[in-house]
This record gives sequence, C-alpha cells and structure tokens, in this order.
Amino acid sequence: MRKLSLKLGIIFFVTLFSIETFMMFFLHASLANSRVEEELISLQARGNSHRTILERNFDKETLSHVVLMESEASTDVVIINNEGDVLASSQSQLNIDAYIKSLNTPVPYMGRTLEGNWEEEAFIATISPINKGQTTIGYVLMLQNTDSIHMLMERLNRHFFMVGMISCLVTMFIIIILSRKLAKPLIQMKVATLKMSKGDFTVTLAPSSNDELGDLSKAIQLLADDLQHVKQDRKEFLSSIAHELRTPLTFIKGYTDILYKRNLTEADKKKYLGIIIEETNRLSRLIKDLFDLAKLDENSFVIEKERLDMKEFFTNIEAKLSPAFQEKQINLSIQCEERFTLMADSLRLDQVIINLLDNALKYCTAGDSVVVSVRCINKAIQITIEDTGKGISKKDLPYIFDRLYRVDKSRSRALGGSGLGLAIVKELVHAHGGEIAVRSEENNGTTFELTFRGVENDENIVTNR
Repeated sequence: MRKLSLKLGIIFFVTLFSIETFMMFFLHASLANSRVEEELISLQARGNSHRTILERNFDKETLSHVVLMESEASTDVVIINNEGDVLASSQSQLNIDAYIKSLNTPVPYMGRTLEGNWEEEAFIATISPINKGQTTIGYVLMLQNTDSIHMLMERLNRHFFMVGMISCLVTMFIIIILSRKLAKPLIQMKVATLKMSKGDFTVTLAPSSNDELGDLSKAIQLLADDLQHVKQDRKEFLSSIAHELRTPLTFIKGYTDILYKRNLTEADKKKYLGIIIEETNRLSRLIKDLFDLAKLDENSFVIEKERLDMKEFFTNIEAKLSPAFQEKQINLSIQCEERFTLMADSLRLDQVIINLLDNALKYCTAGDSVVVSVRCINKAIQITIEDTGKGISKKDLPYIFDRLYRVDKSRSRALGGSGLGLAIVKELVHAHGGEIAVRSEENNGTTFELTFRGVENDENIVTNR
C-alpha cells in the first residue's frame, strides 16, 4: 500500500467496480422486468383473443376448441363462469382457487394481470372478461409456468457474470496501465526532489503532458535550474570574494613585513605606509559593500525615507564631486528643471548617485562630459546620468549589475572597483520601489536612467513646490 500506483489502482478499481456493479444490477432488473412484462402482454393478448371467440359462440364445442388450442402451447387456459365454476381447462390439475377469490373487484374489458410475481409464484396469470351484451357471463384465465422465465433468467445471469468478469479484467488492465502512467512522472519528481535535497541540482525532468502534472514537472525543473544557477553563482561569488580579500591582505602583509624587518628611510616608510593605508581602505570598502549586500538579501536593510528637495540634493552632490571632476578635466553638469520633492532615504540615494558618478569619473577622460538631469515624466521622477566616456560593450552590458562582475578586468584594480558597486545600486533603487536601466555603446558613452514611481499612498510621490 506504500506505492502510489497501487493506491491509485485500488481507488480507481473500487470506484469503477462499484459503478459497473450498480449498472449491471440496474440493467439486469430492467431486462428481467421487461421480459416478464412482454410475457404478460403476450398472455393477455392470447386471453383476449380467446375471449373474442367465446363471445361469438359460448358453447361446449367452442370451449373444447379453445382448450385444444392451448393444450399444445406452453401456456394454459381456464374458462370459468361468472360464479367461479370451471367450465373448461387445458390442464385438470391447475389450482386456481386463489385467482377466483381475487375476482371480487370488476375486471376491465381489456383484462388485467392476476399474478405477476414470477420469482415466488409457480405461474403468472391474466384474466379477460367474457361479455354478452352488458353482462359478464364468464372469464378466460391464461396461465404460464414461471419455470421458463427462471431458465431465461439463469441464462441471463450467466451472460451477465461472464460480461462482468471480462469487464473487471479489462478494467484492472486499463487501471494498471493508467495508474503506472500517472504515477511514473510523480515518482520521477520524487527522485528529483530527493536529489535536490542533497544538494544535487543537476536533474532533468522531461515534460510528461500539458496538464497539471506537466506544469508541476516544469516548475520543479525550473526550480532545479534556478538552484543550480544560484549554486554556481555562489561558488563563483565566494571564489571572487576570496580573491578580492586575498589581494589587499597580501599587499598589507608584504609591506608590513618590509617595514618590520628592514631599516628604511623616512621617504620609503611613508611610501609603504601609504600603500598599506590604501589597501586597508580598499579592504574596508569591500567588507562594507559585502555587509550592505547581505542586509539587502535578508531584507534587513533599513530605508528611512524623508521628503527630499531634488534641487538641494543635487546641489550638494555637485559640491562634493566637482573637485574630482575638475582635476580630471571632465565637465560635470547637473540639470534639475524644477524644485521636485521625492520620498527617499537621503543617505542611500546619495550612495546610489555618487556610485554612478564615480563610475563615470573612472571611465571618462579629459575633455569628456557627464550630464545629470532630473525630470518629471508621468508623475514619476526620472534621474538620468549620461557620460561621453568609453562605454560598455554589448557582451558586457547584460551583466554589469551582477555581483563582482567587472567590465574592464585588466584595469580593475587600477580603477579601484570591486565589482559590487552597481549590484548595490540596483538593490538600493529597488528597495526604494524604483527601476534602473542602462544604455551604452562602446566608445560612445553610457546612460543610466533611474525612475521612481509611487508604489504606496504616501511613498515615492512626486510633487512640485
């Protein structure tokens, strides 16, 4: 009983067997009743036929003729007068006393059934009145032995038994096939989920059908593929993190050993201490980014929204970053059409904008320009950061928001990136209920678009002052 196919088979068999049994009994009873009804109708017709003859000539010769006709048939006839006396009978040993006693009620001219209980009685019987004028002068009783009906029913029972056995065997065969076919994909799904529970996500489930089982199979396959992808991403992520941590730690350890073991000049000490400080800061930023991502993944990252004046917000951004842009001779322009306000976390939005502008600063050269524009489009604030820098290739563009993905891998350390900045930017924008999109062409610059729409009654609502 532990196998699903066996349980399904038993349920189907019991259900179908019950239905078939009910139908068989119903059909058997209907056929039996129909057959007896036919016999009674035939018996009544013969009695009415004899009655018609006797109404024309009600004499001994006619009575003898009627009796003679039935003596060679499988039925019997008894003719009585209106007082119940037997005038003629095709069989002298017939006991019709019980039938005569039932003549207390009037008999219709077309006759009626005297006895129809073929299962318990020896005969079935009908009666037809013999009238002369408006007076009933006698009755014709037609009787038929129920042995023939019982024999017919026995043959019918044998046929039904054979049909029932064949139906059961065919039903069992079909149920076994169907239950196994139904249980097979479920068993495959069970094996697949057991493998997944052990950490093996390399499962393959062929879609079995276009029904709910097929949908379940596709859902499990999709889950396995996603988990396999997550497992692979986690493996690559941990490998990249190990590499990112190892590099600054190697620098710090190496230059610390030099400072500890050698007698160096003050200039060399300052140089090596500068490198140690730079790598320590790099390590600190990397760890901070990792903590931020961990909080975002756990939904424990707190976004404390307040109403921000966009004009004032970007004026402060410009004041902080203008010196760095001027030093590299890159033109920074911020355009805010009106004094928009937005419900957002000022520190986190500041982190997003500075990260994007820092990327623009790294990938632009002297003479390039970076334009930040703030507009209201369809009751949503759209922040666009557009630069004329080196751009991003088509093959890299789909992956720039992936964690630890670097566009320029050969110069990544020189540029100081960890590959986590854009991943954090994307998560922070989504945490505000916003969207981020990017367009870029190699050697033609890059454009980031941030859109913040209202997602709740009192949040992210764009207003004008």
